Amino acid sequence: MENSVDVQSEITSQSLNHNNYRQLPNEHRSENADKIIFFYTFFLSLIMFATVPFAIIITHETDFWANVFKIMTTPCKLVTDYFALAGLGSTFFNAGVCGFICNLIMVISKIKPSATTFAGYMLVLAHCFYGLNFVNMLLPLLGVFVYCKVMKKSYRANFHISLFATAVGPFISDFLFRYTINNTYVFGEPRVTVLGVILAVLFGLGSGFVIPALLPGTTAMHRGYNMYKAGLAIGIYGIFVYAFMYKTLGVDAPSVIPFDNPEYYSMPYKYRGFVSVFLIFLFTFTVFLGYFLNGKNFHGYRALIHSTGYGLDFLDKFGMPVCLINIGIYGLCAVAYLNVIFVLPEIFPFLPEGAGFTGSTIGATFAALTFAADGQHPRNVWPIVAGYGLLFVTMITLCTIFELEIPWTLSSQSYINGIAFATGLCTFAGKYGWKIGIAVGFFGAIICTSTTAMHGGFVLYNGGFTAGLTALVVLPILDFYNIKPKYKDDEYTH
Repeated sequence: MENSVDVQSEITSQSLNHNNYRQLPNEHRSENADKIIFFYTFFLSLIMFATVPFAIIITHETDFWANVFKIMTTPCKLVTDYFALAGLGSTFFNAGVCGFICNLIMVISKIKPSATTFAGYMLVLAHCFYGLNFVNMLLPLLGVFVYCKVMKKSYRANFHISLFATAVGPFISDFLFRYTINNTYVFGEPRVTVLGVILAVLFGLGSGFVIPALLPGTTAMHRGYNMYKAGLAIGIYGIFVYAFMYKTLGVDAPSVIPFDNPEYYSMPYKYRGFVSVFLIFLFTFTVFLGYFLNGKNFHGYRALIHSTGYGLDFLDKFGMPVCLINIGIYGLCAVAYLNVIFVLPEIFPFLPEGAGFTGSTIGATFAALTFAADGQHPRNVWPIVAGYGLLFVTMITLCTIFELEIPWTLSSQSYINGIAFATGLCTFAGKYGWKIGIAVGFFGAIICTSTTAMHGGFVLYNGGFTAGLTALVVLPILDFYNIKPKYKDDEYTH
């Protein structure tokens, strides 16, 4: 009991010291962060629109508006590659519209964007390439707004939750276009029923009341070690909805719709050149923007990458210009990683062919940057990535010993998407060191392809859900064996 009191006193003391640290005027660097976040997110929305004509010219997409309509009206459970479903130009257009809707709400509601606002925006933008569109995102957004009005809560303070709630978008699309007609659904011939609209509206509005209630409890479960906090909450919610609407009621669980796009599937690495150039330009510009806004220097970035990332608001401690530098450098690292794993099957022919730059891949790239202003940086992320690599080597070794066919490679779509969200476990590496970080990445990689079945593929934050489950397993083991964190924040200041 005495030890418990001592521990509590130490935690309280550290908390007070941390709060005092953050209140020092010369350490509070979040001035104008809201304006910079709005400018940068608006820039991202605009660049999606600006990319559309180039994408159309390069891919010869002649049926652009028909493809946009196809994106809006097609059921889109994981993983629905919008590049394959529609086209490159129409997918970027969808991303631009969805991003602009977020920007418009910020303006109308007079929201001061924060690190969590930026995270929510990035997740919306990411999933616009594989499952989210400007039809199925509206009802979850409205649901949280209605929740705030009914419960007399500030929508400005809960705007980020409405962005997170869009993760249930595939449920909305399914209720609107497939659920009530089920086996008679025909791809390319959307039919909307009154019952389908009612189910979609009830579910969208209801989600606005359920998701905010789940978030605090699930965050407490993993103690903040899963940066994709909403992933665990919405994943659990999705399990119950899927189990009831399909398994309990005996409705056939739908599969991912196959698309007849032979030209797209004939390309082994899809739009590798175009997307690589686009991402390199975007992230290089982001680095220079941060550099310019930071007084034409990189001051503060070295301290940022030496922080653990746990429980830190990078905006407050380092300022948004330094965060932009982090976003750009981290993004360039992600592009380099993707291009390396894409050539592995070429170097080692015994490996299965990878996915390449699909819609899901570019979406996963943006998703990996979600918390680059709130805890993620290359130094605490690389051990998680190395954990995936360790599982890859282990799998190849065991398959060779037992003469089994090698089932996947690092560039398989499910593992690209999985690792994007597994980066949310980076605080394990930051707090416990790189060895624990690699182990956590290894365990997360084991289950990343199995969790989709739990919610039927209707939750877009499957990677965040996987990361949350991993944290729930790892934390009790660390506690049981009395493995303590090795590093604290604020130790590195220069």
